[in-house]
Amino acid sequence: FGLTPGSPAAESVEFFFYDTAKILLLLVSLIYAIAWARAGLNVERVRDYLSGKARGLGYFLGSAFGAVTPFCSCSSIPLFLGFTTANIPVGITMAFLITSPLINELAVVLLWGLLGWKITVAYVIVGMVAGIIGGFLMDAIKAERWLHPAILEAIASMPAQSAVITASSSARKISVRERHNFAWTETSSIFRRVWKWVIIGVALGAGLHGFVPDNWFAQNLGAGEWWSVPLSVLLGIPLYSSVTGIIPVMESLLGKGLPIGTTLAFCMSTVVVSLPEMVMLRQVMTVRLLAVFVGYLLVMFTLVGWLFNMLGSVLI
Repeated sequence: FGLTPGSPAAESVEFFFYDTAKILLLLVSLIYAIAWARAGLNVERVRDYLSGKARGLGYFLGSAFGAVTPFCSCSSIPLFLGFTTANIPVGITMAFLITSPLINELAVVLLWGLLGWKITVAYVIVGMVAGIIGGFLMDAIKAERWLHPAILEAIASMPAQSAVITASSSARKISVRERHNFAWTETSSIFRRVWKWVIIGVALGAGLHGFVPDNWFAQNLGAGEWWSVPLSVLLGIPLYSSVTGIIPVMESLLGKGLPIGTTLAFCMSTVVVSLPEMVMLRQVMTVRLLAVFVGYLLVMFTLVGWLFNMLGSVLI
């Protein structure tokens, strides 16, 4: 493009093309492989399994199921609605709703490749713990009473026997062609939904990488200042990205000197507590429940940021 090597514009363009190609290639290949392996997964059986377990185990299973489903925050809501109307405890569905956008197999692979295994393991643990604690809290305050009236009406009108879906009596082996068709459909669907957020995320990361002066974030959000973490959480709310799109941004923020905890808090807020998700959740939650849900996440992400800023030297 005739850019001067080493200039901010050249650095941004190089970052953009390299990371875009890398992430999109990983996106296609890994989602296809994961979908191939998941071809036999029966969502109804998962719902049935979760609804019959002890509550503590249910929180863990809901969080774990969220971690292995490749959904962004908005894409998780229809399945959250299905769990709720199936009379699965709202705490288990909340554990899923919190963890699902934060963690998926692709995010783990990308994080590992870009930021190393320590940050990856820490991120996964934090995401699952946030889901489990959130599920416990929602059941403790009986949050199901604050679901949208239309949802409560739908639950009340369901026959008792329909709350648990009966698994098919005979399982048959899935053919190679069926696995391919499922994996290809899944890959195409997710790619169409996610690719633009990947490009937007990489573009934002490229801009940060090339044009933001060194240490700008460290100087303006603080390097260890207590207020930098809650401020970063609040700054993430108006933004929206999938976890796949936010990883390049996370890489750039760390490269610019932002502490690990402040970076995690900002990125988690952007992925889970976004305005588009709040608009969609308002269709299934009352204002009170939505406020509790958002308030919990803001407090949790702030605590996570403070904790990881203290442990930063161990993780980086």
